[in-house]
Amino acid sequence: MQQEKRTIGPETVRMIELGHPWIIADSYTKKWPAGKAGDVVELADGNGRFIATALLDPDDRIVARVLSRERMRPDRTWLSRRLQTAIQLRRSHADLADTSAYRLVNGEGDGLPGLTVDCYGEYLMVQLYSAGWRPHLKAVTRVLQELLHPAGIYEKSRPQKTRELEAVSDTKSYGRLLAGAPAPQPLQVQENGLNFLVSLEQGLNTGLFLDQRKNRRDLMARVHGKRVLNLFAYTAAFSVAAAAGGASLVTSVDASSSYLEWGKANFGVNRLNPKRHEFIIGDCLNVMQELARQGKVYDIIIMDPPSFSTTARSRFTTRGGTTDLVAAALPLLQSGGLLITSSNHQKIDVADYLKELRRGALQAESELRVISLAGQPEDFPYPVTFPEGRYLKYAVSVKAE
Repeated sequence: MQQEKRTIGPETVRMIELGHPWIIADSYTKKWPAGKAGDVVELADGNGRFIATALLDPDDRIVARVLSRERMRPDRTWLSRRLQTAIQLRRSHADLADTSAYRLVNGEGDGLPGLTVDCYGEYLMVQLYSAGWRPHLKAVTRVLQELLHPAGIYEKSRPQKTRELEAVSDTKSYGRLLAGAPAPQPLQVQENGLNFLVSLEQGLNTGLFLDQRKNRRDLMARVHGKRVLNLFAYTAAFSVAAAAGGASLVTSVDASSSYLEWGKANFGVNRLNPKRHEFIIGDCLNVMQELARQGKVYDIIIMDPPSFSTTARSRFTTRGGTTDLVAAALPLLQSGGLLITSSNHQKIDVADYLKELRRGALQAESELRVISLAGQPEDFPYPVTFPEGRYLKYAVSVKAE
């Protein structure tokens, strides 16, 4: 079957030839004939030379995503081959000992741009970051069933506008069952030998960010006998890891009372008594000011804020906001203590992120020495030709004495 051709400009041709999988809307794509999300098209240069096969998403800023540099169709055979390759990469290279929750398909990193699949025990969670996959979702679901025989497959849909994410209630159901049997609500999964409760139906997220698995394991080795402050605690996964690692006191701070209740339940399923630790509801900057007023000091401070958030009292963005957080946290940190900072903001690279830490340290008249700089684990691969794929930054710094 002949596929429709779409002409791309010389800059886009060069980007694709350098291995980048995105076609960003420009003056050339504006002249494209009308098409539907999910159409498979051939991309050609100004001379009509074939460049790549792509999946169309005409209403998005990324109007198409490259599936292959060859002519092909995303049929069952092709999907099966790509998914098998992704599964094999995890089996060969990811350390999943005592872990049942991990990423199985990481979009562009597995040659399936705009599509992710996460494994939660016996269940799979599919997420579409491009409407181009919607018409192909049934085929993806069938192939996943054939290859892995999960108990059930879910999809969690995401609001079109990124800024809508902040206003979304986590009691709202975004997950729907595509195949198989419904999962328990909540569902208990394992990570690094610890238990966590996740929800495959309610909320935009499941309650466990899988890309921090190795970083939580690293934390467990650093915390014995230490006082730990976990800011933006969410459902307290880092707090559980710290308590399980032998921290003497873990203080978890989040603006959401429901997240912290979820966090206490996560303590409970690990036979850790939440009453031996602290849970504080509030805006992190305000809470830090109050803790400083009380003269509190910690051995380890963790901050893994969302890229963008708005509470009733404040607004946070990674760019600029990280500086203020670091400056507010350092007076609470013991000399020689660890400041652990993380960001999943795709548009801020490592160099820019370290500048934020530097500004915060200078503002607090402190010195920070980075001893470890990590990112996402092996189940979140990214092509070297796709810098956006390396989004997670996790810095462990010592406050100089």
